Amino acid sequence: MPDLVLALKIDVDTDRGTRIGVPRLIALLDEFGIKGSFYFSLGPDNTGRALRRIFRPGFFRKVRRTSVVSTYGIRTLLNGVLWPGPHVARRNPEVLRAARAHGHEVAIHCYDHIRWQDGLHRMPVGEVRREFARARQEFEWVFGEPARAGAAAGWQANADSLTVYDEAGLLYGSDARGSTPFFPSAGGQIFRTLQIPTTLPTLDELLGRPDFPDHGLVDHYLSLLRRNEINVLTIHAEIEGMARYDWFREFLARAVSMRMQFLTLDEIARTVLRAPQDVPVCELVAGEIDGRSGTLATQGGALADCAQAGGRSSR
Repeated sequence: MPDLVLALKIDVDTDRGTRIGVPRLIALLDEFGIKGSFYFSLGPDNTGRALRRIFRPGFFRKVRRTSVVSTYGIRTLLNGVLWPGPHVARRNPEVLRAARAHGHEVAIHCYDHIRWQDGLHRMPVGEVRREFARARQEFEWVFGEPARAGAAAGWQANADSLTVYDEAGLLYGSDARGSTPFFPSAGGQIFRTLQIPTTLPTLDELLGRPDFPDHGLVDHYLSLLRRNEINVLTIHAEIEGMARYDWFREFLARAVSMRMQFLTLDEIARTVLRAPQDVPVCELVAGEIDGRSGTLATQGGALADCAQAGGRSSR
């Protein structure tokens, strides 16, 4: 791979982010000649139901820091509460198709973002299977072909969701926070679907914190990029595509000036899988990330005694 690599993992969580943020990001990436990986929420936008998170440690701190109301808009924050959540894929198919038409990777984020992020760990495996099947069906309705990858809402993943990924025959998932691509182990099983974790903090994890002033955030991110390793930055259509668009444009301009090589996660996965025997097996564990409330899937330590990729199996 090139010396300095960055992959843009673009999560699209809401109907508003799809309608407004995605077209703006497509135009911006076109301006710089960059290809990214878009992960779409494909079912109802029930963002308002996230208010159930008020009892999570750190929830209110994040709300205050990131100006949630101005970022998402009042109407979005009431979706699924005062009125039915709009069906994102059915309402915006041409926006989703435009991302692919401009040469970007397109894949699954989820069917119902709130349902997956807040409810995955309470779902039996059959329900997890049905929820992901709904997302796959909507993806095929929009794009006319099966999805090849998934990036779980809220970085929520467990042995059941990894089982469903294996059953779907995905090329890779991007469901965790970590440092390097790995094959995940969970619940005593090793799974076949490669994981490419987000390696960098997200912008909403740093915004509004005295130790990360806005005027220094571009420099801070550039300082975090690791040479001769894979850097993955998760951005959001609702944040970098809307509320923090100008910041993101400055970041891209600076990154391009450094001769950064931008790759899609699909390109990274295909390169890594040329030598699966060199990919570590690591435990997928629930952990906390500074600046984010609740727990999420993180990359644990490598399992040195695991078999090579050809001998791995899922449950």
